[in-house]
Amino acid sequence: MWDISQTEGTPIPERPTPMLLRGEAPKGLWDGLRALIQESDFAVVVVPDAAAINDANGLTDFEHRIVSVRADMDPAAGAKTLGHELAHIRMHNLDAGLLSHRGVGEVEAESVALMIGAAHGMDTRDYTVPYVSAWASSVPGKTEIEVIQETGERVRRAAVAILDQLSTDHIGAGDPSASGLSQPVGHSKVTVPNTLNHRSERLGVRTL
Repeated sequence: MWDISQTEGTPIPERPTPMLLRGEAPKGLWDGLRALIQESDFAVVVVPDAAAINDANGLTDFEHRIVSVRADMDPAAGAKTLGHELAHIRMHNLDAGLLSHRGVGEVEAESVALMIGAAHGMDTRDYTVPYVSAWASSVPGKTEIEVIQETGERVRRAAVAILDQLSTDHIGAGDPSASGLSQPVGHSKVTVPNTLNHRSERLGVRTL
């Protein structure tokens, strides 16, 4: 075993960490997403910080039908997180056994959030790309690309359905390239973190 200080050569690159979005959210996006969550009979609550929800940015509690989002983020990050949690509600009914692996669920929810953001001109890739890459790599027996490709159609359908129900001004169906965002999630060459304990959106109540 060698200590890194005893080696020579090109430094090992830093592993990317999801970066919270900064700035304002698109007009009406938070309110529109909150209304759709409430139509699914979930309450939306804002908590002071990540410590209140197990070090996450957002948490969907299916048992008590509550979506929690931390308050100490910029509005853009809050709206993206709300889109992520709405995707969990739409796609991952735990009682119906619709989630085969936690990693698949996180890839799907965050990819839907990416498409919602892209449709509103909001670039979420600094958070979404490393987040999706990390969770996709956690799925046993599949590569990251396989997970992203296999979830793609479900993600598209869920995102389109949400966008169709939002009264906000948005561009198309959330294709990042069509919205002026040139690099889709599936083409990322991000180095995957060894652990998945970064601050994340999380699916609540049950261990998946």
